[in-house]
Amino acid sequence: MIVKHRKGRCGAPSHIRTRSPPTETLLPNPLKALADQTIIITGASSGIGLATARRAAAAGARVVLAARNAEALDEAVVGIRNKGGQAISIAVDVADAGAADRIAERAIEEFGGFDTWVNNAATALYAKLEDVSPEEHRRVFDVGYFGLVQGSMAAVRHLKGKGGALINVGSVLSNRAIPLQAPYAAMKAAVMQFTDALRMELEKDDADISVTLIKPAAIDTPYPEHARNKLDRPARLPQPIYDVELAAKAICFAAAHKRRTLYVGGGGLGIALLAPAVPRLADKGMELVGGEPLQTTTVPPGPGAADNLFEPRADGRTESNQLPFTRQTSLYLEAQLHPVATAAIVGGLAALAGGAFMLATRREQRDIGTEEAERRIRAAGSTS
Repeated sequence: MIVKHRKGRCGAPSHIRTRSPPTETLLPNPLKALADQTIIITGASSGIGLATARRAAAAGARVVLAARNAEALDEAVVGIRNKGGQAISIAVDVADAGAADRIAERAIEEFGGFDTWVNNAATALYAKLEDVSPEEHRRVFDVGYFGLVQGSMAAVRHLKGKGGALINVGSVLSNRAIPLQAPYAAMKAAVMQFTDALRMELEKDDADISVTLIKPAAIDTPYPEHARNKLDRPARLPQPIYDVELAAKAICFAAAHKRRTLYVGGGGLGIALLAPAVPRLADKGMELVGGEPLQTTTVPPGPGAADNLFEPRADGRTESNQLPFTRQTSLYLEAQLHPVATAAIVGGLAALAGGAFMLATRREQRDIGTEEAERRIRAAGSTS
């Protein structure tokens, strides 16, 4: 364990220890510290991808940013380098045949290879299903699913035999669809099933590759601005909305620690876990949350940012221009990142509660005994 007072994994002080959650097998961690890694990130020109690239570079990682918008990528690389980081970029559409191999080759040329591959690129649209064309539906899958599959298999080919991490960015909507974003939810459901199947196959082959699915709740990014919108007003995400740095933190953590799944935002936990148990109630709830009033706003997209479904648009921001109320912390995410510490805290609180209950019970018993003794004394005095 490194104990120098510098940034280590995920930008945290390197003396902080983290372990796998109790529900997972506690195996030796084969992953490098973030500062010793080269990380490929797709969809890195804005939102979660850009925030992750900046965070990883600040922790000492060498980052390879991939996206369609060459200008935005150049600006991101310059920004990272100006702060002392190491970064390169490649302008590419992950939906194109051979795109993943070109990204890998770029990383190999510049840094000699890579240790972690983050599939984050995605496109979306807001519309009722009857208003979505087959071409639009297919495009969402070409980028978010088939692009991810291509990237995952390129990562596996490179990492097999040497180890490393594959991180796929999914969504809580993979478990529970929402109206007006059906193609996106369907695509993320496919991402979840693909990621789970790939993880099992690699484990069966004893391939030393960590496969993590990140499942963010609503995150404040330019996503609603970039999505093609067929609603009557500008699109937005429904609450609760979480800060983009939480998603970047989860991804950086997964690059250096083996985890199966990480949820970003406790609000998404109910969607992912409770909704399948009560599907009809969940339908009604999502019909309410997913209606146009809660998925639209009066704030128009930023200049040049609207509708990047088929072509790149203005990029370079990690957050939306809508300034929504954004939760800066996620206790559930912290519990997943530090399960042993969380268990100790919960256990300590339970012990305190148990001790308080026992003390109160004993006091109650003493009070009953005292009252009985006083009653007998009074009775004896009256008979005498």
